[in-house]
Amino acid sequence: MLKRILAGLVAAAVCFGAAVAQERTPSTAEQAEIARLTTLRDSLKPQRGVIAIPDAKATMSLGSRYYFLGPADAKRVLTEGWGNPPDAVENVLGLILPEGKTFLDDTWGAVVTYVATDYVSDEDAKTTNYDEVLSAMRDGETEDNAARKKAGYDPIVLVGWAQSPTYDPLRHDLIWARQLRFGGETDNTLNYDVRHLGRHGVLSLNMVSRMSQIETVRTSASELARTVEFNAGERYADYQAGDKVANFGLAGLVAAGAGVAVAKKAGLLALIIAFGKKGLALIAVGGAAAVNWVRKRFGLGTTPAAPAASERTSDGEDTIADGAAPERGEVTDGHASDPDGHQP
Repeated sequence: MLKRILAGLVAAAVCFGAAVAQERTPSTAEQAEIARLTTLRDSLKPQRGVIAIPDAKATMSLGSRYYFLGPADAKRVLTEGWGNPPDAVENVLGLILPEGKTFLDDTWGAVVTYVATDYVSDEDAKTTNYDEVLSAMRDGETEDNAARKKAGYDPIVLVGWAQSPTYDPLRHDLIWARQLRFGGETDNTLNYDVRHLGRHGVLSLNMVSRMSQIETVRTSASELARTVEFNAGERYADYQAGDKVANFGLAGLVAAGAGVAVAKKAGLLALIIAFGKKGLALIAVGGAAAVNWVRKRFGLGTTPAAPAASERTSDGEDTIADGAAPERGEVTDGHASDPDGHQP
């Protein structure tokens, strides 16, 4: 539906010129879909400041640059907003977005998950051949895409590394990026993966965006990784002799060492799931009066305001009261999105 909406708007602006575009009003069906997404956006309850992730025994200090959506809101955005399959979001603990942006904009969103992998040794940090890992990750792609097609979703092609895996031995952060093509999209999907290793498991921040946004996401990935800390006693450095140790290393965190099939068997599927974005790329279609009509009519490109001081919780976490969140400021950097949602 959204792909057809955008195609119509682009056609109006490009094929018929500005004069014709000025006369085009989105159809009733298009307006209804836009209204649905706008209602979803306005129902979300952003949290700001210090965010506890109880399932991971970790804390995120987001400061003023980012905000957090809790598990329920995050799952709604991923499925209802970005079109990902419901079974891809079962383990999602939250979603992080840049301040001033919403899930409808041309920006990244970081999907938060945690997997109790036990202690993952980083001894293979300097010896892993990640080109071999990439090849292994492609194993089973045909089988997985056949299942996706049967379920009504676009196939996923792993184009290659957008950034080969790198490891920070001081913070114990593993960061890499995959370039993915969902269906026939022209601006490939970018999944920028940030893994923070702990004593008993791994916290994942999967930043979902577009290849055209890679430079912005690359900068944000390193910064976002530094906002995460496991609680005392749960940090990587808190390891003690006798703790359970995973039977894989850093290569296993990238793709279980031997593709998706092995990842599923090893219980690591939650760490390699690929997410896609749907949303509305209205701001990316510049110059069309039809787009301006949509933005003015539905208030797209706005973001919920920060809560008043009285709405802050005692542990420093900010919340929004129940009900539609207030809006503020227009965004000038919207997100080009995928017509359907995705998992491998």
